[in-house]
Amino acid sequence: MGEDLGNTGNRFLAYMGRHRRAVENYLYDRGPHAVRSSSLYDDLERALYCPLRRFTARGGKRTRPILAMLGCEAVGGDPEDALPIAYAVEYFQTAALIHDDIADEGELRRGKPCLHLVEGVGPAINDADLGIVATYEAILGADYADDVKLRLLAELAQMEHMTVEGQALDLAWVRDGRWDVTPDDYRYMAWHKTAYYSAASPLAMGAICGGGSKKQVHELRSFGLDAGLAFQLQDDLLNLVGDAESQGKDFRNDITEGKRTLAVVYALNTLEGGERDELLEILMGHTADKDRLARAVELMDQAGAIDYTWNEAVRLVQDAKSRLTPEEYVNDTYEVLVSMADFFVRRAG
Repeated sequence: MGEDLGNTGNRFLAYMGRHRRAVENYLYDRGPHAVRSSSLYDDLERALYCPLRRFTARGGKRTRPILAMLGCEAVGGDPEDALPIAYAVEYFQTAALIHDDIADEGELRRGKPCLHLVEGVGPAINDADLGIVATYEAILGADYADDVKLRLLAELAQMEHMTVEGQALDLAWVRDGRWDVTPDDYRYMAWHKTAYYSAASPLAMGAICGGGSKKQVHELRSFGLDAGLAFQLQDDLLNLVGDAESQGKDFRNDITEGKRTLAVVYALNTLEGGERDELLEILMGHTADKDRLARAVELMDQAGAIDYTWNEAVRLVQDAKSRLTPEEYVNDTYEVLVSMADFFVRRAG
């Protein structure tokens, strides 16, 4: 799939390795709990708090919270000062995933049954709502100056607003049977749904916490928007042409679910006649048949959609890097940021 980015993500992987334990410990120590003096403490823990903490504990690489630490360190702050932000970002991720699984009628999340299948739809929605509440409690309870808290809360609200807006478009296109979505429509949706909370906002909030200038905060947010969209495009590609064995049941389920990924919308805007009709029929049929899924990928590849998506991800990474002024960032953090952008498009999972 086009340009080989080599091993340029190693510096970022090392950074994640150095800070992941601090994030895990903070999440474990500060996870939401019922008030111990409550006469219904056990009931509340069992019905609300324990399921949310367990779901969050199953988290992945903790990339998003570690980006908050990187944003803080990049402008000269102590990365551990950003742990309340890291916590807020991770609990928003938890809430978003629970809501997504309900909306998509998902079955598995991180290799285990989705929360709504274990606890019920109503309790799962309530748990996700608590996850959103936890994001604000983390900032309000942190040892930051009041003006810093206000800036962080504004950034957090923007992140959540943009994510919900992007999700609204994604869900509406499915609900309304829209297949006339353009590549530009997709970019707008994914920038909002994914890029803000995957990279832009964690980096910007970390920089605010670290005392960064308006220029630094703006640069890191802009950098994160491009890198975050590249992250999503790589996710889309891995689902189509990645390692089937490592993904298991999830491999090519974007086709089964009829998702409007960039590869899909580009192919539908490029193919004509019978080939376009065939791809559309597969997407609308929600098939899990391996041969039909492979045929859909073949049609997308034939349309140039696989290469187009990869090249777009690489272009976004180059754009992201160009937004940074190297001398603005301390120590080796500029190199870590560049490494992060490269990692986003070369990772295998």
